[in-house]
Amino acid sequence: MRKKVHRDTLIIHEGHDPHDHQDSLAVPLYQTSTYVFPDAASGAARFAGEEAGNIYSRLTNPTVRVLEERIAALEKGAGALVFGSGMAAVSAVLVHATKAGDHVLCTRGIYGCTFGLLNILEEKYGITHGLIPMRTEEEIERHVTPETSVIYIETPVNPTMEVADIRAAVSVARRHGLKVIVDNTFCSPYIQNPLDFGADFVLHSATKYINGHGDVIAGLLVGADEEEIGRIRMTVQKDFGGIVSPFDAWLMIRGLKTLAVRMERHCSNAEAVLNYLKTVPAVREVHYPFDDNHPDAEVAKRQMTAGGGIFSFTLDGGLEEARIFLDELRLVKLAVSLGDAESLIQHPATMTHSAVPGDERKAMGITDSMIRFSAGLEHPDDIIADLDAAFAVLKKRTAAAGAE
Repeated sequence: MRKKVHRDTLIIHEGHDPHDHQDSLAVPLYQTSTYVFPDAASGAARFAGEEAGNIYSRLTNPTVRVLEERIAALEKGAGALVFGSGMAAVSAVLVHATKAGDHVLCTRGIYGCTFGLLNILEEKYGITHGLIPMRTEEEIERHVTPETSVIYIETPVNPTMEVADIRAAVSVARRHGLKVIVDNTFCSPYIQNPLDFGADFVLHSATKYINGHGDVIAGLLVGADEEEIGRIRMTVQKDFGGIVSPFDAWLMIRGLKTLAVRMERHCSNAEAVLNYLKTVPAVREVHYPFDDNHPDAEVAKRQMTAGGGIFSFTLDGGLEEARIFLDELRLVKLAVSLGDAESLIQHPATMTHSAVPGDERKAMGITDSMIRFSAGLEHPDDIIADLDAAFAVLKKRTAAAGAE
């Protein structure tokens, strides 16, 4: 861009000059696996890193590059990489930042597949991990070991919605020479920019808010250091091969253009549904970062610009009550993922976090009565009406069971 512009404008324009692409207003889809060199000397120079230019789409692609530049600008980073899934991005940055025998300090309650990856790293390479709350420097400092190389943060945490203090983690990391990685999927760059607080890397499951339409699997990694992002591109990403297709990158560029307006609606719908749930007798607790009763609300409001479109809540009862309620929903779809136009709901204990052993789920705060809700873009009255109808059935079924 010619001058500094607002974030909402970057979302639409950054990284694309139509005059560089046959004057096309839309970013073209470069659906090619390889590229033709003008001559042998140029091909050799590109492989040697002496000349800029495309070689092979596992390394660079013009469509993918636009997305990388746009997301790097939105996250205020020096460079970005796009991957074939969110877990490919998680795997790449953890492989880059660790070696055999290291220790990774994580927020508790992390995504189930990230938890599974950490167990693989421990079993195969002796890279251990610890899951702790990250609310204060003292709390984090107590758990740093001589082997710790990385502080890995999800905030808000999936699905408990605990909020880690990024600044506190960065402060501890700087004293010990550690890398700080933040999974920013639940917020999107529209709500939170971890690099502003000193994090080294921020990542996303771009499947969620970045794309926003439920038709892409992808991941993003943004770094504060351009050279380090370049090293990851030419080592872990290139050699492990977890790249994105040009078509999926093109879909994300298209989806990303509406991020600002989508996030505003996601957030307002989440707050409307949350206010409704507070009136429902069958709901025991709600967990939302900007709720005044949330224990981390103060930290959340320091590092997030809005509460987001995701929250969890717990029901009176247990697994059976959760199943009755979920099975009665019609408009709200029973599905994992989040950030889609459709409102989605799921049961973490038996779905996204089912691979986590029961005792560890309990320590994370994930109970059989916990439900995670992703507010979509529908009219809030229709979302609430669907939930209300399901609660009515739950009340009737519970009363009938109690009378037996």
